[in-house]
Amino acid sequence: MIEIDRLEKAYGEHRVLQGVSLRVERGEVVCLIGPSGSGKSTVLRCINGLESYQGGEVRAFGERVDNRAPSIHRLRSRMGMVFQRFNLFPHRTVIENVMEGPVYVKGEAPAKARAEALELLRKVGLADKAQAWPAQLSGGQQQRVAIARALAMKPEAMLFDEPTSALDPELVGDVLEVMRQLAGEGMTMIVVTHEMGFAREVADRVCFLHSGSIVEEGPAAQVLGAPRHARTQDFLRRVLHAPAGGAA
Repeated sequence: MIEIDRLEKAYGEHRVLQGVSLRVERGEVVCLIGPSGSGKSTVLRCINGLESYQGGEVRAFGERVDNRAPSIHRLRSRMGMVFQRFNLFPHRTVIENVMEGPVYVKGEAPAKARAEALELLRKVGLADKAQAWPAQLSGGQQQRVAIARALAMKPEAMLFDEPTSALDPELVGDVLEVMRQLAGEGMTMIVVTHEMGFAREVADRVCFLHSGSIVEEGPAAQVLGAPRHARTQDFLRRVLHAPAGGAA
């Protein structure tokens, strides 16, 4: 479904991605882990066409991802993306945020979009907040609305860029539970995360990135339980032994 071949990305003289290759099959959950600045989020942004790249190739659904090509809008509509920050429209109610894409991008009838949005809010446990404003919600609730908003476009794959990193620890669980549910339903997912427990439980594969390269890749149990590379071992030691609320 998604193929990355020797991807190269640089900002001026700074090389962010150095020959990253990755293949994600339909229905697979792949977690990208690694220290800050290792290139994880940039990989997602290249997949979704939010960033251009200088070398290699990204293909989604059999088409080359090129953010200058007319096809990029159609490709993006097939991939939902959830960011660290929730980016909800503050002047629209919760249900209006979820309806936004289907009505204004896909041209769905408002009544149909509203019914489907309400069903998605039930899915993420927030049907009772449909008429609330984003400012009235906790961070975890806003992130679940952001997930519902992405799902409203009926994507074939979901990209998550550290969706819990901006949340207080007690709010993380509800967001991860929604993601577990999606994985259980067979949604193709690429997840950038520091939540090692989630990765161990849900991921089919884990990729460890360091300095713009995939240093180690394999089944979650192997990479997280018995990493082979010294850099992976050091990273996991730091993350798993970090104090509560700490980040590596």
